[in-house]
Amino acid sequence: MQLRYLSRADIDALDISMADVMDAVEEGFRRKTMGQTQMTAKAFVTPRPGEAGLMSMAAYVGGVEAVAIKWLGWCTAKREPRLPLHTGLVILNDPDTVLPICIMDAAWVTAMRTAAACGVAMRHLGPAQATTGAVIGCGVEGRSNLQAMLACYPDMSELCCYDISAEAAENFAREAAEQYGLNVTPTPDARSAVVDADVVVTATSTGATPFLRADWLKQGAIATPVDLWGAWEADLAAKVDKLVTDDYAKYDSFRSSERLKDIPQPYAELGEVVTGAKPGRETSDERVLTMMGGLPVQDAVTAQLAYQRAEAMDVGVCLPL
Repeated sequence: MQLRYLSRADIDALDISMADVMDAVEEGFRRKTMGQTQMTAKAFVTPRPGEAGLMSMAAYVGGVEAVAIKWLGWCTAKREPRLPLHTGLVILNDPDTVLPICIMDAAWVTAMRTAAACGVAMRHLGPAQATTGAVIGCGVEGRSNLQAMLACYPDMSELCCYDISAEAAENFAREAAEQYGLNVTPTPDARSAVVDADVVVTATSTGATPFLRADWLKQGAIATPVDLWGAWEADLAAKVDKLVTDDYAKYDSFRSSERLKDIPQPYAELGEVVTGAKPGRETSDERVLTMMGGLPVQDAVTAQLAYQRAEAMDVGVCLPL
């Protein structure tokens, strides 16, 4: 008996595209709506309250037969400059024997599956055509969500970006221009980045003070925050035409926050839109907002995609159990 270990370098060598991950995550949402998934609630331990903690998330996805658990940690204080904010592992198991078959880097899985969910939302709820995008928050999630944006809108030519760190925004703009051939403009303020954008991704700190106003999201645009509305003012939820989440129960839990206690009921779960149970975008001028907290189903299908690719390419290190 043996399992395959995939380092971050191993996963990078697999050359998995964002479109591939979006396909896998979309199938995960489909299976969830069909009642073929099992998920645990997030379980937390905080060895250093306010400074460092870890959480576990597990899921089984029927049909694609993916079963996995993610053990993800974060450290906001006493961290060496070169250490990542988030780090951890994903363990894949064989659903028949329940033996572990693969261990891999969780940071890649988390960044890709989070952006892929936004990409799936853009596919089904975004404008038919988008030429201008905006990224607010120019870190890891901002970069992965740009990949999702371009997977949906390969003809996009203009991008604006904003970050409280001007240096971070400049670096992001330079990298995006070099890598994707975009015309990228770091803006001096957030409003300038957002007002003309067809697609807006916000990837700021979850506990940030909101600084984006609802009337800055133009008609026909989609906003896909990955920061639990850290950037947008909460009243945007009541002013858009469609508000979509990944899980009703998880969405209800957001109301425990004083700022979000009055958010309206969502139009649909993304899986309902994917399966056709509820329509996606219906008019060109609809404004759409997503509110997705992330599900272990996404981790399981993304990790399985990496594992299957590694098996086919014989990448990684096989270790005895």
